[in-house]
Amino acid sequence: MCKCSSYHSFGILYSNLHHSQNSPLKPILSIALTLFAFGHSAFAQQKTTPTYKDPKAPIEVRLKDLLARMTLEEKVAQTTCLWSQKSLIVDAKWKFDPAKAKAVLADGIGQIARPNETKGADGLSPSETVIFGNAIQKFLKEKTRLGIPAIFHEESLHGNQAVGATNFPSPLALASSWNPDLMTEIYTTVAKEVRARGGHQVLAPVVDIARDPRWGRTEETMGEDPYLTARLAVQVVKAYQGPNAELGAGKVISTLKHFPVHGTPEGGVNIAPSFVDERTVREVNFPPFKACVEEAGVLGVMPCYNELSGVPAHANGRYINGVLRKEWGFKGIVVSDYMAIHELKTFHKIAQDTADAAIKALNAGVDVELPDRLCYPKIVGLVKSGLISMAVLDSAVARHLRLKFRMGLFENPYADAKLAEATIGSQPHRDIALAAARQSITLLQNNGILPLQASAGSRIALIGPNADKCILGGYSSIPKQKVTPLQAITAMAGPNFLVSYAEGGRLTDRGDWFFDSTTLSSPQSNKVRLAEAMKVARNADVIVLCLGSNEAISREAWSFSHMGDTPNLDLLGNQNELVDSLKTLGKPMIGFFFSGPPLALTKVQPKLDAMVQCFYLGQETGTAVAEVLFGKTNPSGKLTISMPRSAGHLPCYYSYKPSGRRGYIFEDIAPLFPFGFGLSYSTFQYGKPNIAKSVIGQTESTTVTIEITNTSKIAGMETVQLYLRDDVSSVTRPVKELKDFKKITLAPGETKKVTFNITPEKLKFYNEAMQWVLEPGTFTAMVGASSANTQSLSFEVK
Repeated sequence: MCKCSSYHSFGILYSNLHHSQNSPLKPILSIALTLFAFGHSAFAQQKTTPTYKDPKAPIEVRLKDLLARMTLEEKVAQTTCLWSQKSLIVDAKWKFDPAKAKAVLADGIGQIARPNETKGADGLSPSETVIFGNAIQKFLKEKTRLGIPAIFHEESLHGNQAVGATNFPSPLALASSWNPDLMTEIYTTVAKEVRARGGHQVLAPVVDIARDPRWGRTEETMGEDPYLTARLAVQVVKAYQGPNAELGAGKVISTLKHFPVHGTPEGGVNIAPSFVDERTVREVNFPPFKACVEEAGVLGVMPCYNELSGVPAHANGRYINGVLRKEWGFKGIVVSDYMAIHELKTFHKIAQDTADAAIKALNAGVDVELPDRLCYPKIVGLVKSGLISMAVLDSAVARHLRLKFRMGLFENPYADAKLAEATIGSQPHRDIALAAARQSITLLQNNGILPLQASAGSRIALIGPNADKCILGGYSSIPKQKVTPLQAITAMAGPNFLVSYAEGGRLTDRGDWFFDSTTLSSPQSNKVRLAEAMKVARNADVIVLCLGSNEAISREAWSFSHMGDTPNLDLLGNQNELVDSLKTLGKPMIGFFFSGPPLALTKVQPKLDAMVQCFYLGQETGTAVAEVLFGKTNPSGKLTISMPRSAGHLPCYYSYKPSGRRGYIFEDIAPLFPFGFGLSYSTFQYGKPNIAKSVIGQTESTTVTIEITNTSKIAGMETVQLYLRDDVSSVTRPVKELKDFKKITLAPGETKKVTFNITPEKLKFYNEAMQWVLEPGTFTAMVGASSANTQSLSFEVK
């Protein structure tokens, strides 16, 4: 008998006894009925609470229950997002409007893009973002039929792109630290700030391999090498998601960009086709993605805009469903790049209309359309007409909902405004940003003038278009604080130095990553600025130049009205003329270079006594520069991308094939500064490398050991690098490939022993049949301070 019928019978019995005035069972039955009624009420409540809302139920059970309850329209809503269309759910004062939202979010929504950007160009403060986001989640939880919360995603390339967030150096600068532990510390901090603001997913890191610095997005990458990028990227993903992708407190979903090949577009032009063969794709472009999937359990991937072998990535099921999901076992979600599904129709011309674009993208494995609802709303009609199967849609929706369950959003989708204000841009986070900037700086040249001593000159002429600018780079907002070189050098100079400043030249009308149009400053106005610089420099003992590029010159070219790629890597404006003119004064000159990609500095290199590559150092730019100038920081950066002599010398990456670099007439083909290169105020002496076993079997490993001694009186950090080469192979192999590195700290006079493991996996490659193999034969191991400065030894694999 069911509980309901039992309760009914018990009720009848009690009613009969109630009318019997003298029954001795009446008090006992009264108590029993009360207890029974309570149990029935709890049972009834349990029966009305859906399984998917039970936090104690297994996620897969909850997921199955929820999918079974969803209408077609509710499922499709989970594959869509709002960004610019957030205007449809706010009032005239940019506040969330439940009445307007009722018409837009009736079936729910999968994601909300960058909620802090709701308030026009100004953006929302941390607490305002939380209040706005909480209002959306409250509406979704309480006013939609199923109460499914949304995922809020953010751009967080080197800090959350949001007002007040801590801004760290650009990824190309950060990678120059060669410090995985530092990457962990930085991106753990970024994750905390994103989550405190109410975010759940970040569209980062970029793990593209950059081999053409004309491409404006080079600054977003970690350089030209797949091994180094993979090692650093794995740490970034673990910092974002947790060591085991547990998505606990202060953690967010990490999204790899841009799969499968984005860093080598034709001509260095953004979104242009990538003409890369299958072997190169697998050996150069895939390793960072594969490592993040298999080692870090990354939960998000974003395809690239461009095509590979004639198939745009957002329609390429061979790579998304095939390689990513089936070969590597990726279990997370694939989200589109912004408007990339729509571009299957408008740009690539492989889709007849938005419905056709939706068919191609969803069938290829793209689960969520970002950032607005342009194509995927068509899926409702496409499923009804049989052009998309319900099974394909259910798989996409399930992958998305699974992450919402894992993050606990069904139980608590809300953030804390007070916590956000206390966390974001805090002093401890600023300290980490400064530590990151210190290790991101690379010393390229020094005749002994650095660090500056009081005896080296008491009067400093600080000159250059970037001397009084703190250039943050792309995907940045407005941090709570930022420091320019002029501000920090003036403050740090003390009584021993008198600092005078002149701009010397200006690069563009405005240095703005977001603003569409940009023009170079007029030669006439720069003549006036150069004359002012000469006047200031004549009275100086040393000239410190802050040169390079800015955010308006090299950047993401996201449309035909917003260009950012360049055919020229030379210093623009009047910078070469400025250096030439100042050189006539016979003063010592130090150059600090700020840029997104590496620049061609061939013309100025012979004229400078010291050169320092900064790329973009984030909000603490000025302090880090001043510390290096005055010796409070000993630079330890190493280049993660080769610096070419000119754009005509491209490509110049170090791991070229044996037939790749025969040379040029009248020109040195080698890069001006090679991959892995970087000087220090310390001096290091490398001993002779030794190998433990010079003959190994195909399943055995060996080790290479080398001693490094700090021969100076200054403590410093050195990055020791291991490169390998297969001497003779069935298909051509690079002349050398980075396979390990270790960054060590050495006190004055200290010696440390560094040991590298050479495993079979580090010796494998794809043979002619595209099998991942280790071929017997001789190999060369190279150990040293850069790709161009190594000592070699041989070993054999039997």
